[in-house]
Formats: sequence, C-alpha cells, structure tokens
Amino acid sequence: MANTYTQLHIQFVFAVKYRKALISKDWKDKLHQYITGIIQANNHKMLCINSMPDHMHVFIGMRPTQSISALVQNIKTETSKWIKEQKLSPNFSWQEGYGAFSYSRSHVPNVIRYIQNQEQHHKKETFLEEYQKQLKAFEVEFDNQYIFKEPIL
Repeated sequence: MANTYTQLHIQFVFAVKYRKALISKDWKDKLHQYITGIIQANNHKMLCINSMPDHMHVFIGMRPTQSISALVQNIKTETSKWIKEQKLSPNFSWQEGYGAFSYSRSHVPNVIRYIQNQEQHHKKETFLEEYQKQLKAFEVEFDNQYIFKEPIL
C-alpha cells in the first residue's frame, strides 16, 4: 500500500500441547527453517527464532497486511502438519493460545540475545515462570487457569 510506513517488532511465544517436551534437538533446526519459510512467505522478516523442547520463541519484523492471530494460526497449523508428515513426532500439536509482545527498535538487539540464549536462561527459570514474568512486565492481565496447561506425566 503506497504511503504506508510501519516498524512493528513482535515476539511470539507458544507451547507444545500440555507443554510436553516434544521438540527434539535432532529436528528443531529444520522446524526453525520451516517456520522461517512461513514467515517469509507471508512477507514478514524473521529476526530470531529459537525453541526449547516444550515451547517456541519467534521474533519478527511484521508487515501490517496480516493479523497476528492469522499468522500464528498459519504457523501452528502448517508446522503441526509438517511435523506429522515428516514423522518427527506423530502425536504432535501446539497448545491453544500464544503470547505476542511488541518491542521498539531500540529493544531489538536485547530481544534477539534473549531468544538466542534460551538454553542458558532455562537453567534458572522454567517456561511457565518465564511466561508469567513476561506477561507481568508487559502489564497483561491474566488468569493462571488459562495459562498453558500443565504437562501430562
């Protein structure tokens, strides 16, 4: 659209259903590449991506031509199908819901570093603690009963 100028930096956080540790180190890089392809196919810019076995962080420069919910739904639907088709995890699915957090340009380097260092970060803090801290930092009201469901043991 002519004369439309935006600078939107959005971090998405979403979890494997029941926060099961299903994202394997053996194929997580392929998953990251697949998600990057989805982001680029929707004309957004991948800034950083990383995952832990039970959750995903995706940080993008987003164009205003698509809603956040439509993009996240597209990512979750397509990756779930791909993971099953590739026989990487036959019972794989994403948990309902997601977090989406916006950042100013000056915060971009810090957010990238934070996402790149997820492995180190989670030696000190669980995903649930991390997510609740992020919600509080962004002053997002939430009810614990609707936060990502507990893992099934």
